[in-house]
Amino acid sequence: MLLNDDITTVKGIGEKTALGLGKLGISSVKDLIYYFPRDYQRYDDPIIIKDAHEGERVSVSAKVVSYVDTRKGGRLSITSLSVSDSSGSLRLVFFNSPFLKTVFHKGDEFIFVGTVKIKGSMRVMEMPEYYPVYKYKAMLKSMQPVYSLTKGITNNQIKKSLGNAREAFLKIEDYLSDEIRNEYDLISERSAIEEIHFPLNEDRLKIAIKRLAFDEFIHFLMGVREMRKNNLSVSSSHVITKESISKLDGFKAGLPFSLTSGQESAIRDIIDDMSLGNVMNRLIEGDVGSGKTIVATAALFLNAMSGYQGALMVPTEVLALQHYEDLKALFKPYKIRVELLTGSTSLKDKRSIYENLKSGDISILIGTHALIEDKTEFKDLGLVITDEQHRFGVKQRERLGAKGNYPHVLIMSATPIPRTLAMILYANLDISVIKELPKGRKKIKNCVVGTEYRSTAYKFIQNEIKNGHQAYVICPMVEESETMDLENVENYTDELRNVYKGCNINIEYIHGKMKDEDKAGILKDFINKKIDILVSTTVIEVGINNPNATVMMIENAERFGLAQLHQLRGRVGRGSYQSYCIFINVKQSKESKERLKVLEESNDGFYIATEDLKLRGPGDFFGVRQSGDIMFRLADIYNHADMLRTAQEIVLKYGDDIKIKY
Repeated sequence: MLLNDDITTVKGIGEKTALGLGKLGISSVKDLIYYFPRDYQRYDDPIIIKDAHEGERVSVSAKVVSYVDTRKGGRLSITSLSVSDSSGSLRLVFFNSPFLKTVFHKGDEFIFVGTVKIKGSMRVMEMPEYYPVYKYKAMLKSMQPVYSLTKGITNNQIKKSLGNAREAFLKIEDYLSDEIRNEYDLISERSAIEEIHFPLNEDRLKIAIKRLAFDEFIHFLMGVREMRKNNLSVSSSHVITKESISKLDGFKAGLPFSLTSGQESAIRDIIDDMSLGNVMNRLIEGDVGSGKTIVATAALFLNAMSGYQGALMVPTEVLALQHYEDLKALFKPYKIRVELLTGSTSLKDKRSIYENLKSGDISILIGTHALIEDKTEFKDLGLVITDEQHRFGVKQRERLGAKGNYPHVLIMSATPIPRTLAMILYANLDISVIKELPKGRKKIKNCVVGTEYRSTAYKFIQNEIKNGHQAYVICPMVEESETMDLENVENYTDELRNVYKGCNINIEYIHGKMKDEDKAGILKDFINKKIDILVSTTVIEVGINNPNATVMMIENAERFGLAQLHQLRGRVGRGSYQSYCIFINVKQSKESKERLKVLEESNDGFYIATEDLKLRGPGDFFGVRQSGDIMFRLADIYNHADMLRTAQEIVLKYGDDIKIKY
């Protein structure tokens, strides 16, 4: 079995399973081997029911003491039963699982694994795992991988397929020499792949994850190294004119707001770069809501008024549409033609855009990954801007830049990164930092609370809606998971609709697995105030600007990194209204309280990023990550900062000797 063999060469994978795996991006044996788990579950000795505290994932050994009841609840069927041991009882709740009537019978003993919730005086486990006692004994103390799934594909299918593909692991060739690995105490890539899928213990797993995180960092840094080589001493033919600079003053004067000193400083940096004759490679880094977009708009204005074309690539269709509508209105008096190109653009409109872009009739093209497709050809591309650059890989940005003759490059990021790490990641870029927020913005008020505060939070949200505002509720999970017991979007929406029944409050949900056009429709309705509460995963971390949304409640806040929570929180407080963020800390451990306290006390993204780096423990392997396209699949600059530094050192020392196949 070879790495590039079709996935159907793996025993047990037929056409139907291959189709499901294809939705996960797995079409070859190599794709399967490099499809990493998103989390791990430990299986410890069972405890007695009375010792099971809320928010903790535990194992309990208990007997079934009631009949299994199944009823309809909204769009779901709800199956429930009671179990008990000598210390107390526990209510088990399952969704869309009516078959369990044939599994559980009075007097049967099982090991149940899940997270306990307290509802009234009752302990409840929703969607627990369940095992016969003999089967659980074989799993004790093991680390079981949890994979991201799609409809028709189970966790066990992926685990079994990987077991059947183990002979292909022997074909993995390490790009690092034995000398380099020994010098930096790195295990082989092959060993790391074995351990990440089949970990013997937690310590071995940590070593494996560190090696694979290192691999992602070194691939990135080698790519940046090549970009830097190509850009050194390259002259640009896209020098902005003095006339465009003078007209910029009139453009800024016509804006409905005044620019901050940080925005003005960043624009001066851009003018200096684009006037000198060398290619600009600049990063605009600013906290959430600091107004980076108007700086990019000024750069596009200068570029267009000088007779060149500009491209703005963003990670989501909704964000692309918002930028398009805003820029089209701002540039209309100057007869600067702006067009939008995304995956949802009709074939007829695409053909028209391709034609007008190639002829030079379009001055600015805004879009998603569609901008880097082969059919997208510019007449004279002078400026390339990528928004939320951490969501695009080096190769994606290179492909966009290659559509012009050494165009200027401007990158925007609202992801606060500690300076020590930013200097490594952005080594090939000049950096402009915008520190202050636009005038008129009020600081977001934050609170970290336990699950007992939920009902109070619901009343608070209802009151904000009565005052004409809107709210977000963020959940970590999209749908019910086989092994994870976290608040999920679909069930939570049903629960909220029940809570607000008869209150004339419209509640909808959105997540990354929805079709782009469906997501765009939901977000458009939310912006147009047709939806009062939007229940979402982290898909709204970027790509939505609704000044009327004043409350965000984040469930299972302890599951997220602080920097990501800060990004999410940035979706509120975008207008002149007082805004609020409620962090529901389900686990309530000392560690989670300490971490979330940082967010409660500060709205400064760069301070939070630095604290996040300090507070991350060695056990934080993955965290919850459902943000779509990101720079790294597994590596995290906070969890694996030491490996980022190691990768930088190796690239500087041995870069000429390392040959990586992209």
